[in-house]
Formats: sequence, C-alpha cells, structure tokens
Amino acid sequence: MTEGSEFDAKAREWDDAGKIERARQVADAIATAIPWLWRAQVLEYGAGTGLLGFALRNHAAHITLADSSREMLAVAAEKIRGARASDLSVLPLDLTTDPPPATRFDVVCSLLTLHHVPDTAGLLRAFHGMILPGGALCIADLDAEDGSFHGAGVNVHPGFERTALRDLLEAAGFADVRYQTACEVERPVGSGRRYPVFLATARRP
Repeated sequence: MTEGSEFDAKAREWDDAGKIERARQVADAIATAIPWLWRAQVLEYGAGTGLLGFALRNHAAHITLADSSREMLAVAAEKIRGARASDLSVLPLDLTTDPPPATRFDVVCSLLTLHHVPDTAGLLRAFHGMILPGGALCIADLDAEDGSFHGAGVNVHPGFERTALRDLLEAAGFADVRYQTACEVERPVGSGRRYPVFLATARRP
C-alpha cells in the first residue's frame, strides 16, 4: 500500500529505468513460479503506477491494479488508456481501512508493499480471503535489512526474515510456501549497496 499524500506527490515522477527493470525481473519470476498464470485473474496490491502489472501483461489473463494512492492510480489509468490495455484495470483499495473487494482472484501479488503495512498478519489474512481455492499469493519484498533502505525516521518494517514470514503465511492459511531471490535493489543508485528482494509464493488450499 502506498501511503496517501507522500506517494501522491511522487506519482508523476515514479517510473524510472531501475523500477521498470525491477518489475520485469519480478514478473518473470512470478510467471516461472506460477505456470498457469496465463489463465489467471490477478490482483496486484500496492500497484502504484502499475509497473509490475504492465510487466505481467503477457503472462496473465487480466490484472487489476489496486492501490490507496489516487494519484498513482491516475497515472496507471493514463498508461492503460495510452496502451489500450483492456487486460488491465484499476481499483482504489486500502486493506488497512477498506473491506476486501467482493471479487475473488486466482492470484494476488505485491512488489515492495508488505513492508509498508504495520499489521503484516492482518494483511496476509485479507489476501487469503481474496484468493480462490487453489489460487496463489506472490509477495516480492525486502529480505531483513538494517533499516538503511529507507533511513531513519521512516516507520516501515526493515524487511522480513524468510522463516518468520513463512510462519505468518501458514498461520494465515497458506500452504506450500516457497522462496527465491527475484532481484536486487541498489540504493542509493550508484552506491554499490544492494538489497536482495525475495519472491515468496504460497498456495491457498
């Protein structure tokens, strides 16, 4: 979930080469992990301007881009119109305050969103309820780090220990949790400091 006005203000300058490449790598990892993705109805939560969703276009049947930032979604909607992308749509959604949508999905995915949500367990339970039986959850996020990714004074999780997140996923009702390293983020750009980004996949029984 992107946080309100902070991300609204960044929406028009959000897309850059690094983020586009990161989304492509994560999309490729998701497509490899979920071989039936081509027929799936997908919801991306915390979609922002839709970078991951657009990268998944050639892999999935339809992608719904959900986010709490209206400006991010406005940019995503403009990109959809520009590309005449009937296989993409937008949905304003903040699962920390809103009820889950009535529609259920084959796959729910997110990219660098989970660490922004204080109640990790609650969000995973909400995801579980949004996924059809036999469907999948795909979460790409930071491995546990020392807090330097965002810096001091930013109230986010400093990444996740994979074993601890596996426990939370299983407690939320997911099974067959698997991990791989999907990409790395260099931050600041040119610094040589790289942060691994895992892809966790799990099945809703």
